[in-house]
Amino acid sequence: MRFKNAFIYGSSALLLLSVASCKAPSDVTYFQDIDSNAILQTAKSQPLTVKPGDRLSIVVKTKDPAVSDLFNLPVYSTRIGQYNGNRGEGQRLYTSNGSEGVASYTVDSKGDIDFPLLGLLHVAGMTRDGLSGYIKGEIMGRDLAKDPNVSVEFLNTGVNVLGEVKAPGRYDLNRDEMTIFDAISMAGDLTITGVRDKVRVIRKEGDSVNTYTLNLMDTKNLVQSPAYYLQQDDVIYVEPNDMRKRQATVNGNNALSTSFWISVAGLITSAVTTLGVFIKK
Repeated sequence: MRFKNAFIYGSSALLLLSVASCKAPSDVTYFQDIDSNAILQTAKSQPLTVKPGDRLSIVVKTKDPAVSDLFNLPVYSTRIGQYNGNRGEGQRLYTSNGSEGVASYTVDSKGDIDFPLLGLLHVAGMTRDGLSGYIKGEIMGRDLAKDPNVSVEFLNTGVNVLGEVKAPGRYDLNRDEMTIFDAISMAGDLTITGVRDKVRVIRKEGDSVNTYTLNLMDTKNLVQSPAYYLQQDDVIYVEPNDMRKRQATVNGNNALSTSFWISVAGLITSAVTTLGVFIKK
């Protein structure tokens, strides 16, 4: 009888454990603190600015194609052109969209680029629009062309999304107002085991590396965080919850795997067989 009771208690404990492991996590819903009519005040967005090491596409167009060619260096770019699908995890490949050349410049350690006809230009700290207007002003001010059109694009800027997301990797930061939700969406959203109230954004600011902790369920505070809008080379890390951390076992199985439940079933069968022998005795 004693062994029979032990078997019943043990089976009940295993059943409760299995039910607990299947219980839906409660902290998985975004925007829990707002309703459909909420109006939120967001942090002021900071446009991307040129930094040493950035690669820039600068294209000058004038009414005279021959004059335009004087300012444009024909270099192949993997960013300008038609989207050609995903390559690897989170890395997007672009192909050239025609024979038009792309002027690509790497900003040196002093924040300068060497631009055709204009010479050395200090561009560090400028926004996309600011740099476009600066070059346009230099061309017109030196009477090299009348009313040129200057377009500027960042070629190598991106953010890194790591941890408990469906597709970790590096993603293009191709506009000035990209939010944390944009990056998470590109990475396929958080997994069910990702901690949503401790998403970290690691950012290099000057000579310092700062870490911001974001709560995706506390929207009112989230949208006011300096890390709500992303900057180039931000690292976004989503840590696993406690259940995910406990899943790893010595033999490599986990509580959600088929191998784990086969092992549990085998253990129960052995227990039933052993207890059956004792009960018959």
